Amino acid sequence: MKVTTIAILLSSLALLSCSEEKSAGIDPKIHTDSLFAVMKADRTNYTKLVVERLGPKGAGAIQPDEHWKEIANGAPLPAQMFRAGAEAVAEMTSTFTYSLQSIWPINKQNAPRTKLEKEGLEFVANNPGDNFYGEETLGGVKYFTAVYPDVAVTAACVTCHNEHKDSPKTDFKIGEVMGGVVIRVPL
Repeated sequence: MKVTTIAILLSSLALLSCSEEKSAGIDPKIHTDSLFAVMKADRTNYTKLVVERLGPKGAGAIQPDEHWKEIANGAPLPAQMFRAGAEAVAEMTSTFTYSLQSIWPINKQNAPRTKLEKEGLEFVANNPGDNFYGEETLGGVKYFTAVYPDVAVTAACVTCHNEHKDSPKTDFKIGEVMGGVVIRVPL
């Protein structure tokens, strides 16, 4: 999955670079929608093909756990894998950023930090299946900001969030919006 993600991201960046040379540019909505498609596929596949198969307590040698680094044979949770990907991308490029956030974050660092992020997260929570798009200026730079719904895709998602001691919401169901993926590109 990682090789596919990197290849698609590099292709997107190449398209953006080519578009800039022609002065036309790529529509930021198309750009963020494409990035989100890759992120959603990788996140869903990791959750379904790895975490769900191992179960909430882990099966055998590998155990998905919030404190995976501290236990023998621990594996990161889907949100932790997503953050690791976002951090790795940030080391490679500044042409976009992304993060997993929620209006009900277990980890407070995943709460919205801007007015537009909060507005977008509330919108996707209240309008299942819809995305949110807006523009904001941060540090003197104008950005296109997109928020996509992050939906509980397995029982492992809802069990983990509903039973976590720091969860502000404990009644999630499979298929419900649990938060959002925020993608930001400079205009």
